[in-house]
Amino acid sequence: MAKVEEALQRVEAHASVIGTIVANAEGIPVRSTFENSKAAKYAGLLRHLTLMATGMVRDVDPQNDLTVLRIGTKNQEIMIAPESDSLVIVLQRFDG
Repeated sequence: MAKVEEALQRVEAHASVIGTIVANAEGIPVRSTFENSKAAKYAGLLRHLTLMATGMVRDVDPQNDLTVLRIGTKNQEIMIAPESDSLVIVLQRFDG
């Protein structure tokens, strides 16, 4: 667990990172740098989107798995890394 915490702290130290969320398999935040209601909203919506993307990847190639889902908008970029029992979500400013 200490290695996970260290990795999150390294990610959060980047100047462009707005915040991070770690959610359980049900999409409930267990660790976040955001206010609780904002973290819950992001985690719930992104869990649903990640489940759909995982299904799409498996439909295209049953031997493949979704490792990272990356979403870019005008202002920010959202990266979601699904694990077997959690989601790791990183939001960062888009400098493009």
